[in-house]
Amino acid sequence: MTSQAVTQTGRPDARDDARPEPALLPPVDVIEDATGITLYADLPGVPRDRLNVRVESDTLLIDADMVLSAPPDMQPSHAEVQRTHYRRAFTLSRELDPDQVRAELAQGVLRVRIPKARHAQPRRIEVQAG
Repeated sequence: MTSQAVTQTGRPDARDDARPEPALLPPVDVIEDATGITLYADLPGVPRDRLNVRVESDTLLIDADMVLSAPPDMQPSHAEVQRTHYRRAFTLSRELDPDQVRAELAQGVLRVRIPKARHAQPRRIEVQAG
C-alpha cells in the first residue's frame, strides 16, 4: 500500500462536529494492487443490518454495532468488551474511484474494494513500427 492511496483520518464522523461516542477501532489490513485497494476490517459480532459503510466527499467511513447475545438469565461476572460500537475513517486519494466502492461482510470480516480511477489504472501503450 502506498500512503497516497488511503490514509486513516482522525475524523470520527464527517456529518457533524459534535463529540462522538467512544468507539472501538477495528483492526484493518489494506492491500494495494495495480487496479485498486482492498481493506479487510475485523468486525466480530456485527450483523449486516448493523453495519454502515459510506463515502462522504473523500472519506470512507465504517460504523458498526456488534450484537452480544447472552441467555436472559445469565449475568456476566467479567466483560472484556465494554463498548459495542466500531468506527473507522480513511481519507481516499484522488487516484481511487469512490463511486465504485464495493463491500461484503462474511464471518466477521468486512471486505471493502475500492478500484483505482480510470486515469490512474495502468495501461499498455502500443508501440508503432517506425
